[in-house]
Amino acid sequence: MQRTVLVATTLAVAAMVGSALAAPVDYKTPDEVAAFKPGPNFEAVQGNCTACHSSDYIATQPPMKDKKGFWQAEVTKMIKVYGAPINDADVGKIVDYLAATY
Repeated sequence: MQRTVLVATTLAVAAMVGSALAAPVDYKTPDEVAAFKPGPNFEAVQGNCTACHSSDYIATQPPMKDKKGFWQAEVTKMIKVYGAPINDADVGKIVDYLAATY
């Protein structure tokens, strides 16, 4: 009997703690401090990349020697690993823009 009461009490406490932790949290996202630079294929980048992340993410990538290779690998990763719905026709435009701009 004591074991049943102990289990029931433990479950009740766990349910209360769980519901308290699951309460919605309000927070304000930080303002963007970067913006995509104008240039050829800007629309392809803005239309595809900002669906998942801000321009801040792209602007903070480390400098690299092979810009075109780096950005090709990044765009490919976004499609294959993260499932970014980027049309094949836009891939080259995005890579060219990023390699020329960043």
